[in-house]
Amino acid sequence: MFSGILSSRRDGSSPVRAWLVLCCMAMLQFFIAVDVTVVNVALPSIGADFGVDGHALTWVVVGYTITGGGLLMLGGRLGDVLGRRRILLLGTTLFGAASLLAGLAPSFAVLVTARLLQGAGEAIALPAAMAVIVLMFPEGPRRSRALSVWAAVASCGLVLGFVVSGIITELLGWRWIFLVSVPFILVVLAAAALLVPSERPAGPAPLDLPGSLLLVAAPLLFTLGVIEAGEADSTLPWLPPAALVGAVAAGVLFVRVERRSRNPLVPLRFFRNRPRVLANLATALLSAALSTSFLLFTYYLQDRSGAGPLQSGLTMLPLAVSLIAASVLVPRLLGRWGARACVLAGIGFTALAMAAIALVSSLGATSPTMIPAMVLIAAGMGFGIVGLQYVAVTGVTEDDAGIASGVQRAADQLGGSTGVTLYVGTGFAPILDGTDPFLVSSFLAVAGLAAAGYVAWRISLPAAVTEETLG
Repeated sequence: MFSGILSSRRDGSSPVRAWLVLCCMAMLQFFIAVDVTVVNVALPSIGADFGVDGHALTWVVVGYTITGGGLLMLGGRLGDVLGRRRILLLGTTLFGAASLLAGLAPSFAVLVTARLLQGAGEAIALPAAMAVIVLMFPEGPRRSRALSVWAAVASCGLVLGFVVSGIITELLGWRWIFLVSVPFILVVLAAAALLVPSERPAGPAPLDLPGSLLLVAAPLLFTLGVIEAGEADSTLPWLPPAALVGAVAAGVLFVRVERRSRNPLVPLRFFRNRPRVLANLATALLSAALSTSFLLFTYYLQDRSGAGPLQSGLTMLPLAVSLIAASVLVPRLLGRWGARACVLAGIGFTALAMAAIALVSSLGATSPTMIPAMVLIAAGMGFGIVGLQYVAVTGVTEDDAGIASGVQRAADQLGGSTGVTLYVGTGFAPILDGTDPFLVSSFLAVAGLAAAGYVAWRISLPAAVTEETLG
């Protein structure tokens, strides 16, 4: 994705200008990252406004990550072909407009549509934004510092999304979790138009549009099928099986299209690297459980314990602090323990967290008793995802670095959306009324984690890596 810019630098890009661009790109990254988690605490308020239950509310979460993950590889390719500045402006505009639409949505269907568009904007804008940073900072310490800032901002956005959502929803209402980003997006657009150098597009090149559309269609149809199958009084009994069959068909067609495409989203040579394939499969399975836990925390705190959005956001503060601590600790342990040991530890921590969620729910305990589960989730995310990220990009070259990182991010997002759909969608389905939805969702997540553990165990890498390699 970045092979054409890794060794280039635009003349006249002064350090001051480059750091101004980095600040603006980091601002965009922050709000895009926040939007992954910011809706979680606001979901009960959204459901109350539109008369939608927790079962159908999964659309608000997964809509964003399905289009964000499914179109990510296409977004990176568009920047290479049509110019990164142009695609950056297009994706940022789409993200800002979709945020405005989400904040003003008159109906639940419009809100879900806006979330789908937000994800598409993310997929188009983020690869171009990262490419711009690489372009404007020369290889060496300056680029390393810039990319470290970029990664740190993304982590902070994900972590702060929980707390920010509670504060905004309590004081201003859930619509403002979307509207608050619009003025900042306008600043990013103005700065990008003025500061990011224009470039000559690479020229016409084949784009794998069919593959991209099928990669989005498969999880969307799967989500539709699972959610509709859980409705106790569905007026369209044929829709769930039709959607699920369509999801399978879209997945099969995607594989066939990728095999025949002259410029596939994922070249077939990618699948010859067994550790990378296993790492991305384990990433999807682990992310499925992690994303599920975030929703279960929200539903328990507000629906079961009766906490308001602000109290819920503050109760999840230990999760945010633990995630920050894990992000500092894990890279050091990765060099001592090895990637596979860290991944297996992360999966184990996450399984313990899901068991703790089920136990707290069955006992009907108070909100603070969820804090140990939150700390375990943070440890699972820190150890598991960081370890899998390392495996997923081990041995990459300049030619396939963009593909490897793009596939890993797509596996993370699509795995999370699939997990929320299957685990939460099934657990909270009206057709299962009378069962404990937290117990059902947690059990399904643990089953998925068992599969993740088996896959991770089969990853074969050197037992340890040096600090220099990790850097």
